[in-house]
Amino acid sequence: MKKVFFVSLGCDKNLVDSEEMLGALVNAGWEITDEETQADGIVINTCCFIHDAKQESIDTILEMAEYRRKGSCRALLVTGCLAERYRKEITEEIPEVDAVLGNGSTEEIVGALDRALAGEKVLEFAPLDKIPTLPGKRIVTTGGHYEYLKIAEGCEKNCTYCIIPKIRGPFRSVPMERLLKEAEDLAAQGVKELILVAQETTLYGKDLYGEKSLHILLEKLCRIPGIVWIRLLYCYPEEIYPELIETMQREKKICHYLDLPIQHASDRILRRMGRRTTRKDLEEIIGRLRTAMPDITLRTTLITGFPGETREDFQELLDFVDEMEFDRLGVFTYSAEEDTPAALMKDQIPEEIKEERRDQIMELQQEISMDHGEDCVGKVMLAMVEGQVSGESAYVGRTCMDAPGVDGYIFINTGELLMSGDFVKVKVTGALEYDLIGEIADETDEYAQ
Repeated sequence: MKKVFFVSLGCDKNLVDSEEMLGALVNAGWEITDEETQADGIVINTCCFIHDAKQESIDTILEMAEYRRKGSCRALLVTGCLAERYRKEITEEIPEVDAVLGNGSTEEIVGALDRALAGEKVLEFAPLDKIPTLPGKRIVTTGGHYEYLKIAEGCEKNCTYCIIPKIRGPFRSVPMERLLKEAEDLAAQGVKELILVAQETTLYGKDLYGEKSLHILLEKLCRIPGIVWIRLLYCYPEEIYPELIETMQREKKICHYLDLPIQHASDRILRRMGRRTTRKDLEEIIGRLRTAMPDITLRTTLITGFPGETREDFQELLDFVDEMEFDRLGVFTYSAEEDTPAALMKDQIPEEIKEERRDQIMELQQEISMDHGEDCVGKVMLAMVEGQVSGESAYVGRTCMDAPGVDGYIFINTGELLMSGDFVKVKVTGALEYDLIGEIADETDEYAQ
């Protein structure tokens, strides 16, 4: 049996693509191996969103090229965003690569690998105007108790710093019936938390159904047996709408958690970024969400050092973070990406200043996070168990306030035997900078949320 070694880099949207390609390969008779030295074929699903991601992808291709030269590997295939963006460079500069698939051609994964094994050089780049459909069921790689559900592809926001519309294509929603079937299959495999992702989840359905339909999709997903939590990521603030908020309030399975990528708070910088909100807009949207759901956890991401960002612009951003007190927050330093308008702007900021500003915001956020954590002490929360702490009578879990991979954990002290994916009531007994500490609560205790 032919064996494939698969490397998935980048975001959770990319991970969904990888799992679908793995499903197609298994459906075609391939066996998955976790040993590069045993693989007949190696697939790398790449990322190139910012410089660091691009470099990781290049380094991984070069590393896998060694196995193509010296190991049992007979076919090296590169796909994903780096492949879409730098197809010519990959084929010309890394001769060990046998096949390159663009983001619109993942359906060709099986045939491309087979052709590469037969000695053919394969280049497949379909237009970015549809959602690829692959045979076979997705191979769940997240551990089995949570999984990402990609509800749309592409983006049409055209922020001046972002390359995504050029390498992922225009916004297009996945048909609702396909998503519901996929969610039912995942639930049947034991998935208990669905995390809805896209470049922009809040616009879901507008292209297919003529209006925003995320709230309708959520209502239908809530009816699937076995699903306990449903979480929303990547909701552009200007697209938040009343029916979505009402559905989040009403449906018990939907976590009171939203990821709102705002990027900045200075109106001048927001305009230069091509964003569609002002500081006043952001304050209004955040206020509306917190009024409707006082227990909501709000996560955001920011960019420091965007071209032309003055000390005054940065101070405005810092003040905004201090005022809004986001529950979860991440900061990227601006990365100048070729073929984007921002890369050609004057007044590029030195790297050390970008990093200083990033660190300053994270220091402030650390204080905010610590305060929020201390406010949780004494409360009882529902937590999903992620695994056991090695060598200790303690487990790592997540509350509905935390998305996997980007947020914190709750460490659960108990002598009981727990399994990954279990839900337990935990009483919070302590707080760290980004994590909580707790113990199994009494059955009589009521949940804080």
